[in-house]
Order: sequence, then C-alpha cells, then structure tokens
Amino acid sequence: MLCWGNASYGQLGLGGIDEEIVVEPRKCEFFHGKQVCDVGCGHRHTAFLLEDGTVYTCGCNDLGQLGHEKSRKKPEQVVALDAQIILAVSCGESHTLALNDKGLVFSWGQGSDGQLGLNNFEECVRVPRNIKSLSDVQIAQVACGYWHSHALSRGGQVFSWGQNRYGQLGLGINGQSIPTPQIIQSLQGIPFAQISAGGAHSFALTLSGAVFGWGCNKFGQLGLNDSNDRSFPALLKSLRSQRVIYISCGEDHTAALTKLRGVFTFGAGGYGQLGHNSANHEINPRKVFELMGNVVTQIACGRQHTIAFTPSREKMDSFGLGGNGQLGTRSTCNRKSPAPVKGPWCSCNSPTDTGETLSINENAYTQCVLSRPERLTSRLYSLILNCLFLFHSHPDHYSTSSKCSGVDMNQARLLFHRLVQQDHPEIAQQIAASLEKNLIPRLSNSPPDIEALRLYLTLPECPLFSDRNNYVTIAIPFAKSLLSLKEAPLKVLGNWWSTFEPRVFQRLVELYKGVVVYLLQMHKMGIPSVEQRIFTCFLDTSLRLLEILHMVRNEEEKNPWICYDKFYIHELDDLIDIRNDYVTWIQRQMYPMGHDGGVTLCRYPFVFDAQAKTTLLHTDAVIQMQVNKELNLVSMFMPAVESVNPCLILIVRRENIVGDTMEVLRKSKNVDYKKPLKVIFVGEEAVDAGGVRKEFFLLIMKELLDPKYGMFRYYEESRLIWFSNKTFEDIDLFNLIGIICGLAIYNLTIVELNFPVALYKKLLKRKPTLDDLKELMPDVGRSLQHLLDYTEDDLEETFCLNFTITEENYGATEVLELVPNGEDINLDEKINNTLLSVQ
Repeated sequence: MLCWGNASYGQLGLGGIDEEIVVEPRKCEFFHGKQVCDVGCGHRHTAFLLEDGTVYTCGCNDLGQLGHEKSRKKPEQVVALDAQIILAVSCGESHTLALNDKGLVFSWGQGSDGQLGLNNFEECVRVPRNIKSLSDVQIAQVACGYWHSHALSRGGQVFSWGQNRYGQLGLGINGQSIPTPQIIQSLQGIPFAQISAGGAHSFALTLSGAVFGWGCNKFGQLGLNDSNDRSFPALLKSLRSQRVIYISCGEDHTAALTKLRGVFTFGAGGYGQLGHNSANHEINPRKVFELMGNVVTQIACGRQHTIAFTPSREKMDSFGLGGNGQLGTRSTCNRKSPAPVKGPWCSCNSPTDTGETLSINENAYTQCVLSRPERLTSRLYSLILNCLFLFHSHPDHYSTSSKCSGVDMNQARLLFHRLVQQDHPEIAQQIAASLEKNLIPRLSNSPPDIEALRLYLTLPECPLFSDRNNYVTIAIPFAKSLLSLKEAPLKVLGNWWSTFEPRVFQRLVELYKGVVVYLLQMHKMGIPSVEQRIFTCFLDTSLRLLEILHMVRNEEEKNPWICYDKFYIHELDDLIDIRNDYVTWIQRQMYPMGHDGGVTLCRYPFVFDAQAKTTLLHTDAVIQMQVNKELNLVSMFMPAVESVNPCLILIVRRENIVGDTMEVLRKSKNVDYKKPLKVIFVGEEAVDAGGVRKEFFLLIMKELLDPKYGMFRYYEESRLIWFSNKTFEDIDLFNLIGIICGLAIYNLTIVELNFPVALYKKLLKRKPTLDDLKELMPDVGRSLQHLLDYTEDDLEETFCLNFTITEENYGATEVLELVPNGEDINLDEKINNTLLSVQ
C-alpha cells in the first residue's frame, strides 16, 4: 500500500508523521500483511476496504465522515460495519458510502445536502446507516461526487440523490437538493457497466462503450462541445466510436480510457490536469498524445490532477496540480504533460487487465492499491423482479451501431431458458410479473441510446413470451411498446432484424403468428361486446408487428433470407369467414368513415396462403360479376342506352383461335372483361358450363407460346420459358396474353405459365440475381459463377471473353452486346472483381 500527497489531516494513513506533504510514494505500514482491495478518497479523509470485507478509515472527521467519534491519523476499523461484508466504498467531499454483498448501501458523514440518501438533511451522521429506500433493489456500484451520490443497480438502473444545484442528479431539474435516491428515468433500459462522479458532474458508461454525462459543465467537463450545464444525461457522440471501457472524474475535468488503451481528457485544464502540455480548457474529448504507445490499463482523477498506469512498462504517469506533492514526482511543481511517478511499478496481472486500481480524489493526495478486476469493470446482467434486463453480447460488442446490434441472440435465448426453468415455476411467475408490471410499461418510445434497443431484440427470446397464458399480459403489450417507437429507433431495429439468422427471425414471426391465431380462436368462441374493442386493439397490434417484420423481409431484395410463405397463417380458413372479411374490407375502402373500427385481415394480405388467396379471388370475381349484372339489369329499363349483354362471349374457330380472340377483345371495352366469360367454338353445339372455357384457355395459351410467334423461348434444361430477344413493333400479342391471364384468373381457371421467379420479381420491382439466372439457364449461370469464383491473375488469357453473347434466331447467328461497345471490352481481373462486388 503506497500513498503520497497532503498528509496534514492524517488522510494518508501514515500516522503522526512530521511532514504535511509527502512528495513521493511511501509505504503505509499499517496494511503490511493485509490485502487492500478498494480505496475511496474524500477531501480530507480516506476509506480502505480489505479482502475480508472490513472497512478502515482515517483523516478528518469533523462531519462524521470516518464513521468514528474522533479523527484518526492511522486507519481504524468502522466497527458499525463489522457485521457486514463490504464489497465497495466511495467518498465524497465529506461523506462516505459502502456497498455490502447483499446489494445494500450504507452512508455516513455530512448530509446537509441530502447526499446520504437518508430522507433528511442532517448536518452530521457519525454512524453508518442503511439507505432503506434502496433495500428492495440490488445495488452493484456506488459513486460519490462532492455533495451528491449515485448508485447502479444490477438491473442497470441509475439512482441519484443529494445536491442538484447544477443538475448533477440527472433528473431534469436544477437547484433542489433531494435526500432520497431517485431513478434517472431517461437512462432506463440501457445496460451500464460503470458510474462515476466528479465535483458537480456525473457520468455513466454502458457495456458497449457509450458515455453519458450530466451536471456542471462550466469548463467543458461533459465533453459536449459547449459550457452549458445539463440536467438530463447527454450522450457524448464524439466518444461513441472510441470503445470507452472506464471513466474517471475530477473536480472539473474528466478522463476516459478506451479499449485500445488510449486516454482522452476534457474539461478544466488550468493546472495541466488534461496532460496536453497546456493550461487550456477543452470542451471536447482530446487524446493525450504523450501517452500514445503506452498500454494504459487504468486511469484516475484527483481534484485537479490525473494519473495513468502502464504496468507493461512498470510505469505510472501523473500530470496536473502538484503543490501538495500529489503527483508523486518528488516535486511540488505542476505538470502540464505526463511525468513519471517514482517506481518501479509492477503487476501480477496481464497488461490488458484493469486490476491495478488508482484511487485518487479531491485535492492533494493519492492512494494506490492492487485490486481484483471485477471490482472495477463489473459487466452486470439484469435478472429478475424490478431489475430484469437480460443481455448477452458478442466479443466485439463495442462495435454496436445502427447496423450491428452486438447481441448474441443464441446466448440470450440460452440465458433466458436457464433463468426460466420449468422445475421452478415460482421464479417464472416472478419474472412474468416483473415483465408485465415493471419492465414493459417503462420502455421508452425514444430510447436515449441504441443500446437500449437491445431489449427489443432479446426479450422475445424469453420462453414466457411463447406461453399462451402470457400473450395478453406480456407479448401484446411488448408489441404495442415496439410499435410506439419513433421512426429512427424502429429503423435501427429493422437493420438489426435483417442481420438475424433465419431461424432466430422466424421465431419472432412464429411468436406473433401464434398470438394472432390465439386471438382469433378466442373470437370464434365468443367475446363479450364490452371486450370487443380491446380484442380489436390486441389483434391489430399483433398484425401490425407482423407487417413490420414482413417489410423487413421484403427490404432484403438481393437475398430475402426468409421465404414469404413463412408469414402464412394456415389456420385462417377455419377461424374467419374470408369472403365476409373481403366484403367488409371492400366496403371500408369505399366508405372509410362509416365502419365500426374492427380489424379486417385483408389489410394484411401477407398472412394469406394460396388457398385463402384463391378464395379471395373467387369472392372478388363474384362481386364484380354481380355488380356488372346489376348494371345490365338497370340498362334494360333505360331505352336510350344501348342494350348490354350480361356475358363476355367469345365465338372462335379452333383453327384460328388466336386471331378470332384478338378480334373480339379489340371490339370489347374494359368493362366487358369483368363479365362472366362464355366461349363458343364455331360448328360445335356444346354448352359452356365451364368445360369449354377451360379447353379454350388451354388451347389458346398453347398456341400463343408456340415458337412460331417468336414471343417466347423454351429452355429445355430448366423446362421454363422467357421472352424472346426479338423486338416486335406490334405488341398486341403480348397484350393479348396479359388479358387472357386476367380472364383466366377472373373466371377461376388455372393456366400453366412456366416462367422463372425472375418474372415475378420484376413485377414486384425487385432486382433479379444470379440465382434467378441459374434457375432459367443452369449452364450459363454455372459458367458465370465459375468466372466470379476464379481467383487467378490470368482470367483474360484463360477465358478470352468480352461483353457479348451469341444466339441462334431462326437459323441465323446473332452477336448481341451486353453493354455499349461490349465487343471491345475484354473481361479481365479488374472487371471481374467489380462484378463480384456488385453480386
């Protein structure tokens, strides 16, 4: 145990020494043979935590900050905590906090600003007291500012209390001191790894390196590019990509350590405490360049000085105010850039560990202690009750962005399943109650950081969501919260969903398909009229979430990783009257203001399977025909209007079926196409009861697809057809095929059109891929794939290809250019790489 700096109040624990200033590290003999694992330093007092959980204090005791009756120049155990196993300590200017192994917090010392959290403003509390308002919350960390305090729960909630003159409590108000712990609501749902407090400013660090700051910002100590105080936590966007792993606060300055061991400082720099070789203040985080090349594992800020530890070089640097010897450089001079503290310094841990803790605070002294890493960098996962927050990250979760969630969904699912064990139903009930009453109602529609959105990814992996008994209390309220998200966070969620493995995404789809089926089953059994509105809301919410997921699937144009039929709800035909649903939907399209507000499934066509869609087409055809029949009936009583035939009649000759059909359709109006179709073959007396109509469609499609018309080309290998390369001035035949297909569908007749999927992609304005070409022309597709996979440097010499193709058309050989001047462009390695990147 080494210490240096101001010893005038005995705060170094060296006993009754003659010097008031210790200018270089000196052993504290009191702790010889004892294992110190944590140290907290106040303005004039110090708290020491030993391995066995006992707490010792020394220094000034004017306001009871030692937990004893008198001041002590040698460490003395805080007897009132003798029955507790303490895990962490922290000191403010004149108050102290201690955290035990059960997550309880004890406080003592000055309480005039409510910084003790004891629901009063007592000037002096000399005996540690439990903060009872935190007893129901498991606390993981505590941090003291000068006159305010913070606590971090295992569920990721940040609590604050004490002085709030500059908004340092982060509660959105200034000036009013608060004597009891309050949750910082704007930080709800974000997984935090660390909290830190300075003179009158505060910071919270997330698991993925996002930094939030609030409070006094007179010198730019919040790093927000200005000097305005903040009463709400604000994200330091400039540090978002730096992967911060630890943050420390001085009186008016801040230091941050990154995963790559870079050190950034900002705020007051009048004494050189920022290490930039100047006395300037910095309102933006700035890297300490003189520490570059050093593998810094830990940083700590005193009142107006900073220390950085590099164990791999057995080196410790300090900079800033040195008038009381607090820099440990054998001098009382200030240092504007890093200077070595007398050592050497060594570590029993690896260079990447953060186990070597510097605990320095306030004005003029430093304590150094070898500590267990988990004391400092605890990565906490929320568990149950009020603090449920499950999160499991990738090793590179510091790369979290709008494109990367940093979440290992399989690990999250495994963690949930372990938590909700079937042989412990009481635990599952507690978690379900917490989800229903605490977590889901608190989800924000505009999370302060993208890390908070991870809840929306991980929560549906909880087995409780798939339990039909929890659909109404958990799954549907969760969907409602998700749908209430603003556009930006919802877009981020969409980006993350699109990166899911198919089976993970499909689990989410199946979950809410199950919810829809459950609701429709309940409706079929009968729902009281008073509950009808609630049912409608529930069903609409579930379907809208499925709609968003379907849109995410559709946005992956190049390679939709989930087949469209995965959204089909096959039970619909048994659960609803599809015909009646369609009629209701049509009526609402025509009269949007006159409906009862119920849900029509036709608003969500992606849930209909082929059988349901066939029913819809049939229903539509019947409706259209009925409308036309009524119009014809009306025309009978209007002599001024030309008589209208109720059917579309095609009189055709078998030997000239195409020409005759074109002639009739040319003379017909669009309205005629919606009439029932009757076909008459010249010279035949058969009545068209459906069989003649089917034969007609079969014959005319066979004729139109015949190569003699030159419209389509048949590919033997795939047994598919595609449009011919020949260009026609007269497109009537293509138009005829479209009309014939429409008439067939309208008259409930199936026609065979062996087109590849690429045609339907084009109809949907989606770009076909090489896989689509492989479906139509397998040989050509495989050849192109071979070109893309070719990695040698002699591609041009080996294949001797340019951007042309040769085709046979009616016995003539044609060379077609794939791009302008394609005959003059050779396929070389550079062009092939370009094609590969596009593919």
